[in-house]
Amino acid sequence: MPYLKTQGEKPVELFYQDLGKGKPVIFIHGWPSNSCMWEYQLGELPKQFRCIAYDRRGFGKSEKPWEAYDYDTLATDLKNIIDELNLSDVTLVGFSMGGGEVVRYLSKFGSGKVSKIILISSVTPFMLKTNDNPDGVPKEVFDEFEKTIKTDRPAFLTNFGKQFFGVSLANNPVSDEILQWAHGLTLEATQQSTLGCMKAFSETDFRKDCEKVNVPTLIIHGDQDKTVPFETSGKKAAELIKNSVLKVYEGAPHGLFVTEKEKLNADLISFIKG
Repeated sequence: MPYLKTQGEKPVELFYQDLGKGKPVIFIHGWPSNSCMWEYQLGELPKQFRCIAYDRRGFGKSEKPWEAYDYDTLATDLKNIIDELNLSDVTLVGFSMGGGEVVRYLSKFGSGKVSKIILISSVTPFMLKTNDNPDGVPKEVFDEFEKTIKTDRPAFLTNFGKQFFGVSLANNPVSDEILQWAHGLTLEATQQSTLGCMKAFSETDFRKDCEKVNVPTLIIHGDQDKTVPFETSGKKAAELIKNSVLKVYEGAPHGLFVTEKEKLNADLISFIKG
């Protein structure tokens, strides 16, 4: 299996998949999953592009250090992927937490090697409720997440997965087997990496990062996303990012990479080619 060792004082080995040929596309997964969440995209897009999907440090098959889950470090890991694989003219695709890596990479390292970005159900521009972000999520919600993760992480992830895919008593858009599969991916992380990355995506303010984005951007978000609500994320990101196109998926939950996979794949292919 391919691994890449990051640069720096404390190198970390990152697992990645490298599929297909052509224009490079890097997929950055969400929390608390890993690169295997892109199964339905990696089953189609490598027919037309070179698709690279890696496990974030602390998740999947990548090394799981005790610390360094901040976005500057995570964006540097993304840079290491791009540099070590000698990529240029890259399209970056960030889902949920992964959207933060995308915009932080651009604000920190520039767009010299990146031609386009796609933000799907992304946490950008700012999740946390503060005096100047009154529509954000109260810190108490994440404090409760932390408490539950420390008490019974598998139970927390089971409940989280149902909300993630929009499962309710009145609606079940995915099979029980999909829920079990997605749940299994989240269990490959550690408690420490799960908590460290939750702190990062919930508290990092990407508003200035978004304003620095200078490449064509596609923003895709479901209007029934209960995990990262559209009004406080996708809608606001589109207002901050110049040259952005916003596509709202009516009725779609957070995990639209499964529930809307055919539509999403078509939009990805069209934007990357265009």
